[in-house]
Amino acid sequence: MVLEGAYHDIKIVASIFFFIIKCLTFATRFINNIINLKEMLNQYETVFIATPVLSENQMKEAVQKFKKIITDNNGEIIHEENWGLKKLAYPIQKKSTGFYYLVEFRASGELVDKLEVQYRRDERIIRFLTFRMDKYAVEYAEKKRRMKETEKSREE
Repeated sequence: MVLEGAYHDIKIVASIFFFIIKCLTFATRFINNIINLKEMLNQYETVFIATPVLSENQMKEAVQKFKKIITDNNGEIIHEENWGLKKLAYPIQKKSTGFYYLVEFRASGELVDKLEVQYRRDERIIRFLTFRMDKYAVEYAEKKRRMKETEKSREE
């Protein structure tokens, strides 16, 4: 009879012990997720084509608008390039040229949805493409930027 009570007490202590271990494991994973939040963000590249009838100031305003959307939603702009006025492969909305602009950024997937909604609402944008970069694309983009920088420094 005494052994049955002791066995019951040990069983209770063991279940409390395992409950505490489960709580600590959950807390550790939660904290690691918070610490590694930046690493959990994906890297994206977006290129948009603006209508060619824009002035230079209007184009800058459009670019600032989309960069602001990225930064306001906890995105980080890594690189941007103004490709300028280029001929389109085929007419879009009866236009044969357009202003191309590239932005490389790190953000969550929800931001991409918000950004693309704004592209669709803006009449100045005639086409856009956003894609998530895998690790090889990120490495390639970084290598390409480094090579451009070394070429610029050699020219100077």
